Amino acid sequence: MGFEWLAVLMFVGFFFILMSGFPVAFSFAGTAIVFGLIGTAVGAFNPARLLLLPNSWFGTMSNFTLLAIPFFVFLGAVLEKSGLAEELLETIGIILSRVRGGLALAVVLVGTVLAATTGVVAHIPHPNCHRSGIT
Repeated sequence: MGFEWLAVLMFVGFFFILMSGFPVAFSFAGTAIVFGLIGTAVGAFNPARLLLLPNSWFGTMSNFTLLAIPFFVFLGAVLEKSGLAEELLETIGIILSRVRGGLALAVVLVGTVLAATTGVVAHIPHPNCHRSGIT
């Protein structure tokens, strides 16, 4: 019999730790450390493989495609802090105010545009909806 039981036990252990109220990051880290030690003890994991991790990390960090992620986050922060996203939502809301459900359409339209460019739009419509009496 192989060590497949270890993977199933690891998933169950992670799920139990997560459901007991620990944060996700600590649940991942704790499960990985505990089952890394268990795997080493039963011979399913060779600790010498940990020496390969720096090569993998530097290989990932040299991928230029991943540079877009911090720039997306930065663009979302700029749009939020400058108020441009909220002004865009107000402007589109005014344009669509004659249409029934215009504010909802404005939220969907602006959310689509901003999500495509930044990936961050979840909290922008809330003040405008509350001002308009929509909760």
